[in-house]
Amino acid sequence: MPTAQHPFELYAIDSLLTEEQRAIRDTVRRYVNDRIKPEVADWFESGELPARELAREMGELGLLGMHLDGYGCAGTDATSYGLACLELEAGDSGIRSLVSVQGSLAMFAIYAYGSEEQKLQWLPGMAAGELIGCFGLTEADFGSNPSGMRTHATRDGDDWILDGNKMWITNGTIADVAVVWAQTDDGIRGFVVPTDTPGFSASVIHKKMSLRASVTAELVLTGVRLPADAILPNVRGLKGPLGCLSEARFGILFGTVGAALDCLETAIDYSVSRTQFDRPIAGFQLTQKKLADMTLAVGNGMLLALHLGRLKDQHLITAQQVSVGKLNNARMALETARECRSILGGNGITLEYPIIRHMNNLESVFTYEGTNEIHTLVVGEAVTGISAYR
Repeated sequence: MPTAQHPFELYAIDSLLTEEQRAIRDTVRRYVNDRIKPEVADWFESGELPARELAREMGELGLLGMHLDGYGCAGTDATSYGLACLELEAGDSGIRSLVSVQGSLAMFAIYAYGSEEQKLQWLPGMAAGELIGCFGLTEADFGSNPSGMRTHATRDGDDWILDGNKMWITNGTIADVAVVWAQTDDGIRGFVVPTDTPGFSASVIHKKMSLRASVTAELVLTGVRLPADAILPNVRGLKGPLGCLSEARFGILFGTVGAALDCLETAIDYSVSRTQFDRPIAGFQLTQKKLADMTLAVGNGMLLALHLGRLKDQHLITAQQVSVGKLNNARMALETARECRSILGGNGITLEYPIIRHMNNLESVFTYEGTNEIHTLVVGEAVTGISAYR
């Protein structure tokens, strides 16, 4: 009998990584296997997450803002950050979201657009996981069209007054600082908002069936008074939040590969041990076709992610290329999870196995930080030169 190979062995994935990248990947994998996977089904079922505890642990590992330089950040290359996201999402999309929102949205906004004083005040504590950040862009009526946001900031002497609501905000109720985007007379601007500022409140969004091992909140800002130096000085307009989202989507295009791979590994192991009609179901042609097709899909998604990682490390990547990765890999991962669920039959719907949890989570990943439809239109515009948004 031939020896079974891991799906990525067919692609010789390790040969495409540097020794440092493999070491970072393996460190995160050990953490996820030891700390996340044994507990995450219970967190998902209860809808609770020890987020602050996990943030401190991941801060000690250097995972928060790991692709940023200085201010206590690890300063790794982009591909290493992507590989970390892959391993974190193999644990759970909610865990990767915690790291992604902290590092690629809240921290990156301050790092890329903030003043030196803002960076020194917030980034070291956030890198250590002692301070938690959130990112307030999406509103209940303005997701794919953030330019229509109703949250606004008005001048009052030297101060700013913020009013508005933000929806679907990861880390919202546990955050120490929120990066909030608002309409001003000078266009859309970003503000660094300490969450203990009077008028700021956050409430948990309950009754979720996806990303249950993640803190999701609504933010309400009512007459929040901020000093003049709370504004992010180095960006105006949608360029700011969209730049942050491009950073976060890069993590997603790796992370979704991790969720898909965890589903595929589970389905392979199950099919080898599950016996029907006196033989393992892995020995049936229909099952092997499913596994072979998914091996190609996940492997090709990994190659795409690594290619985009190299482009980002060379400072050559474009927002449209990030959309290609997010569109392809989120779609691939959701389809893979659904097919793997079918291989496990009835067992596939229980939290004893990770597949239904990944499948539910990926329904959110398929939609957030640019829906499948919006990224489709980004790619469509890129290849036709015609915008079809309106």
